[in-house]
Amino acid sequence: QMCQCIQAVANINLSRSEQRKAAKFFKDPHMAQEIRQSDRARDEALWLRYKAFGKQAAATCTN
Repeated sequence: QMCQCIQAVANINLSRSEQRKAAKFFKDPHMAQEIRQSDRARDEALWLRYKAFGKQAAATCTN
């Protein structure tokens, strides 16, 4: 049920391609760091949406 909740929040906050990229962060934490520190507007926007997703998932999906 927790996974379903997190997925539902991801579907609201992130596009499918962003979800695929974010899933890779767990396999390659360095990639997450590169996105976070990037000067590219696209990467910065993704990181802001990813942080918002994390906050919303934590608030919505905790018991």
